[in-house]
Amino acid sequence: MSTPTRTTHGPMPSHRAVENLIARYAELVDDGDFAGLGALLADATFTGSGGPVHGREAIERMYRDTVILHDDGTPRTQHVTTNVAIEVDEEAGTAVARSYVTVLQALPGLPLRPIAAGRYHDRFDRRDGEWRFTARRVRINLVGDVSRHLRLAPERR
Repeated sequence: MSTPTRTTHGPMPSHRAVENLIARYAELVDDGDFAGLGALLADATFTGSGGPVHGREAIERMYRDTVILHDDGTPRTQHVTTNVAIEVDEEAGTAVARSYVTVLQALPGLPLRPIAAGRYHDRFDRRDGEWRFTARRVRINLVGDVSRHLRLAPERR
């Protein structure tokens, strides 16, 4: 016996659209698609350990300067985003989200292992019917061996 498939018509619910943006970020990082990250965060201010960065080109450059790509063109990571809490103000066309992130990495000759864990704090706006990031703040509070993932500034090595 088959189960009926529910289809929806019209625009995607706001919570789902915001959740998809959060997931897309992880996919782009793990694919090593820094131009895609620049486009995804083009209207956002990204704040991580290096301070705030704003705009498509600056965000793309920040990723190229800090994330190590391996022979397959990726950082060999898996960003796992969990505990996602999204609050949408439909009338204002804004949303905020909080989530956890765990970064796993596997390299030839090394086992799969967690290398970092922390939280994302995000802000979004809806413009012309499309949701987009306006801010991403990353707080990594558990750090393992990131020596094969990040190019660290000399004072952080």
